[in-house]
Amino acid sequence: MVHHVLLDEMNSLLEEARQKMQISLPEGNENQTEESVQVVEFLLESDLYAFNLFEVKEVVEYTSITKLPNTSACIKGIIDLRGEITTIIDIKRILGISSGKNRSSNKMTDSRIIVLDNRITRSKIGVIVDDVLAVSTYQKSQIEKSMQSGGEKEQITGIIKKKVIENGSEKTDLVLWISVAGLLKSL
Repeated sequence: MVHHVLLDEMNSLLEEARQKMQISLPEGNENQTEESVQVVEFLLESDLYAFNLFEVKEVVEYTSITKLPNTSACIKGIIDLRGEITTIIDIKRILGISSGKNRSSNKMTDSRIIVLDNRITRSKIGVIVDDVLAVSTYQKSQIEKSMQSGGEKEQITGIIKKKVIENGSEKTDLVLWISVAGLLKSL
């Protein structure tokens, strides 16, 4: 079951996590713990995906998108985000994920837009996703870096093995960690 998180809470979590990650252990500390990474987890259809926390600026509610003529099919359009024009990209099209055939406009308005950090993207870019789930921390040992796939190799940083308890037993969900740089190369 997916739990919706209030956007203000999500953005507060993003900021809090960024601040915590800036605090580092002193050099030479013998008791350093395993290196960890923080990601923003989101849904595309029924699958889990993630962006590095430091590649995300904020999460906003879906708003009407103005289509742009003569642009790549990967560009959904543009929005006015607090007075700034922001390009919205269709991550499902880039990753080759077919959308649910009966995706109604009500379902679309349940979507979220993850606004990427413009220090990385060099422009205002948002990614439309089905839902944003959480800001999560994982140990490097939980991330599989080796990939055998072809073209999407640049788009996927790794696969996170997420342990979850379901119906009293432990199982592992797989979260595809998406590279923002690789994603942008696909545009």
